[in-house]
Amino acid sequence: MTSFALPVPSAVGSLESYVQTVNRFPLLTQEQETEYARRFRRDGDLEAARQLVVSHLRVVVAISRGYLGYGLPQADLIQEGNIGLMKAVKRFDPERGVRLVSFAVHWIRAEIHEHVLRNWRIVKVATTKAQRKLFFNLRSLKQSFHSLGTDEVKAIAKQLGVKPDEVAEMETRLSGQDVSLQPAGDDEEEAFGPISYLVAENAEPGRILEHEETARLRSAGLGNALQSLDARSRRIVEARWLVEKDSATLHDLAAEFGISAERVRQIEVKALAKMKGVISRQSV
Repeated sequence: MTSFALPVPSAVGSLESYVQTVNRFPLLTQEQETEYARRFRRDGDLEAARQLVVSHLRVVVAISRGYLGYGLPQADLIQEGNIGLMKAVKRFDPERGVRLVSFAVHWIRAEIHEHVLRNWRIVKVATTKAQRKLFFNLRSLKQSFHSLGTDEVKAIAKQLGVKPDEVAEMETRLSGQDVSLQPAGDDEEEAFGPISYLVAENAEPGRILEHEETARLRSAGLGNALQSLDARSRRIVEARWLVEKDSATLHDLAAEFGISAERVRQIEVKALAKMKGVISRQSV
């Protein structure tokens, strides 16, 4: 996933032990960070890159906590976030006068977002039609990334034909948990909070390219997964999951294929499981 590999701790195993380990890595001063980054860019010094990565692993842990609402293992979120951190280290330019943590937040979140989308949107089947509609459309309906106000919740609920409470619940799923802006505690070695890495809102060229590449890979992965299905299974998945409005019901498809609604459900479950396997293999 990245063009260089670094010997860093793995979140596979005891999560508590991993968190304790990464919290013991010392934070770098700005001077140390700049020197390591220059050595990596100038000389390809992988030990310098490793120092940059391990000193920021606690940042990934903190960010991953904001995505626990999706029901995915935190260890998996951390592993994906670490990939984003390594991508950030590879692209970080110390001469721009910005701390690495400010630059890395986007890359960490981008990888975690990709993991959540890959494992939530396609595979989760225990949702109603209205909930699926909310999940696919809420992001585009929000005017910004701030939390929705009461009037915005009511307006979106009316537009989608659902209850305001359902909009509020789905926004929580999409946004994950809030992370305190201020570090908890006074120990600078152990404390961390997003107040330390707030970044400018204007999109950088690197961010735009990353978004485009992420979208391309996600589209290609979904297309390959669909191609692995037979025609009937593909039709059922597309009609049930891959339309933004008026997705087909089990009974709609039962009538189309001349089979029972229960048989349609069985085909759907089997097809989604197969797609998940295809996408997982592609992401390795």
